[in-house]
Amino acid sequence: MQHFKTLSAFLEYLELPGPEHPMLSVFSATEDGFLPCPKESSPPITNDCYTISFKKIVKGDLNYGRTTYDFTNGALFFIAPRQVLQWDSSAVFEQNGFSINFHEDFLKGTELAHQIKKYGFFSYSVNEALHLSPKEEKQMASIVENIEIEYQNNQDEFSKDIIISQLSTLLKYANRFYERQFLNRKELSTSLLERFNLQVSQFFETGQLQKKGIPSIEQIAAKISVSQRYLSDTLKKETGKTTTEHLQLLLIDEAKNLLLQPSKSIAEVAYELGFEYPPYFSRLFKKKEGISPTEYREKYKLN
Repeated sequence: MQHFKTLSAFLEYLELPGPEHPMLSVFSATEDGFLPCPKESSPPITNDCYTISFKKIVKGDLNYGRTTYDFTNGALFFIAPRQVLQWDSSAVFEQNGFSINFHEDFLKGTELAHQIKKYGFFSYSVNEALHLSPKEEKQMASIVENIEIEYQNNQDEFSKDIIISQLSTLLKYANRFYERQFLNRKELSTSLLERFNLQVSQFFETGQLQKKGIPSIEQIAAKISVSQRYLSDTLKKETGKTTTEHLQLLLIDEAKNLLLQPSKSIAEVAYELGFEYPPYFSRLFKKKEGISPTEYREKYKLN
């Protein structure tokens, strides 16, 4: 897989104009109202850059796989270094908006270098993009305009600090807007929890836990076609519990059923639920229920 270590090499591969700064590029809609378009297709590639891209479709449909996404109201995408990128020529469209690309080393020595790693949306999939309202679009456009002014000006000792500050502000607004999106898409959040529970139940019913062990959150997320980070953030915002906590609750609920079968030992219950070490199962059960598996069995055993 081809990997690009510099911003210049990455932009050259995309067939986009070279950057004004060796570690930063800013593109916005030209006089004709369109963003410059990258090359039509690409096999999987990676690079060492962050990308923040706002795209509003003006003409044509934007396709990913077999799905057509409606981005006429504008969607904000975030891509982190070393994420695998791939696209094909099925996307034929004209768009406006902006695209900011910067090398990870551009942030070295700044507070943002640490803070940016805390923003989960850099790990979200395309269909989990941030959809902006017209008011939010204006707020973002204003920040990007300030960044572009500094980008186009002759660089001085203040330029980088000002740009970093504006980038930090942009990401803070993005975080706020994602909070709004989670709240406004409660129905989607509920559906996601139902799909999560259903997928875990299928692991129980098919005996996969005993054969393959407890699935990772990444495996479950892949099964329900969302990114691990988006699943975790959505469920946390909606329910107050992490995906790991939801998985543990489902495992404990299933354990309660198995423990009431007198023919099964505690160790057998643990192995059937995918625990490699029965003592770990016992500790988790006691932590969640306040009593050990043996005490639970004695308390609730059938007469």
